[in-house]
Amino acid sequence: MEIRRVARTEPSRPHPATERWNLGKKIREISRAWAELDWDREDWVEPEESIRVVLDLQEVRFGTKDGLVPITSTDRGEYIFLAPLPDRTGHRICAVDHDGYWYEYRMSFSEWLYRYLVGENMVGPNSSAFYPGPVLLEPLPMSPDDRPAPMYGPERGM
Repeated sequence: MEIRRVARTEPSRPHPATERWNLGKKIREISRAWAELDWDREDWVEPEESIRVVLDLQEVRFGTKDGLVPITSTDRGEYIFLAPLPDRTGHRICAVDHDGYWYEYRMSFSEWLYRYLVGENMVGPNSSAFYPGPVLLEPLPMSPDDRPAPMYGPERGM
């Protein structure tokens, strides 16, 4: 049996992980910023402000397989993370609002996102953010001259 190397002759193509839209770099930067916070400070008096209490964490980590990985943020200053369940049998969605209160949602990200988009309280109580009309999808430009057309999804409140 002979093993040969085959050279790929495909031209390089634009990719969403270019320097301009590098998702991995963005995740690392956000994770680093959250990790630099002092999670042991004692001036947190409300249990909802303690990430350790709300999420049942022994150690607070960001951007690692056993820590919180940022997956999105909102136009209202909320951040959404994917994190392993305490028993490591699956994942959960963890959200922090703009006041620093943490919330856990034991569901998939697609279910969380659907509920957020139709206006349910998905970042704590009284956090619904219903925007009327269809969901607006804005593709990212892949070059400075690219002007992608916006697309619209279904009406909200289905």
